Amino acid sequence: MTVLKEAKQAGAKNPDTFYKEAFADIMERSASYIKAGYPVHFTGPSGVGKTTLALNLAKKRKRPVMLMHGNHELSNADLIGSFTGYTSTKTVDNYIRSVYKRDENVTETWKNGRLLEAVQNGYTLVYDEFTRSKPSTNNLFLSILEEKVLPLYGTKHTEPFVKVHPEFMVIFTSNPDEYAGVYQTQEALLDRLITIPLSFIEPETEAGIIAKKTGVTAEEAKSISHYTSSLRDLCRKKGKEGPSLRASIMIAQMAYDQEIEIDGKNEAFQQLCQDIVWYQMRKSLENESDAKIQQIILSECKKI
Repeated sequence: MTVLKEAKQAGAKNPDTFYKEAFADIMERSASYIKAGYPVHFTGPSGVGKTTLALNLAKKRKRPVMLMHGNHELSNADLIGSFTGYTSTKTVDNYIRSVYKRDENVTETWKNGRLLEAVQNGYTLVYDEFTRSKPSTNNLFLSILEEKVLPLYGTKHTEPFVKVHPEFMVIFTSNPDEYAGVYQTQEALLDRLITIPLSFIEPETEAGIIAKKTGVTAEEAKSISHYTSSLRDLCRKKGKEGPSLRASIMIAQMAYDQEIEIDGKNEAFQQLCQDIVWYQMRKSLENESDAKIQQIILSECKKI
């Protein structure tokens, strides 16, 4: 570790307080809903911390945690399971010289899907970005949450369903409906969830999270947080979200790793900010020219 990094760490304040204050109320409420048996659904823009919050909530249950990502190709076979081939066993009995006996048995091989495994063993399932899966696939959760059974559709099992383990619980996350690749979720499923909307937190609280995750000082994290927050405010005037918390963390981590001075007058830092926030700004300010967007990014950066 270099002298500069050592100095930064020595001067940095512990940001755990900021992090806990940001999510303490949501975590407490969500944990009480989960304890009462109601699944929780976190929804909000990309980069706001939905998955992190869901995983932390899942860990509080002290049960095995399974993470599953939604996608449009996810099918019932992926969730429930499927027959993957055949197993052949052969027995040859030649114990008596004049008697030759041969038995051969062929059986299909079954592999449990992730949802079936979680349901049977009482896992806490974090279903991340579940609205990227087709609603027809997510219909399985209607029976799981209401009747406490998982239907075994098209599996050739003699049993029509599997009972849900009493300790099984699912936590959902999703992006807003206007995001690309997101399906409109059936109301019947949303009606069974407690949906908690998440939005970007205050810059001071965000700064604590940045410092906690990257190692920059509290003051440096504060400068970066206010920078991305100012860009976010400009984008919101156009009805867009702009750079996320993830962008702030990337700026801080790259500056820390490459020992770039977090100063708006530093050309290396200016270029770093340009590279990281460019795409999100371009997407939000789609009617502006590239030159204008670069000017906005640089102008806000120089205020640090």
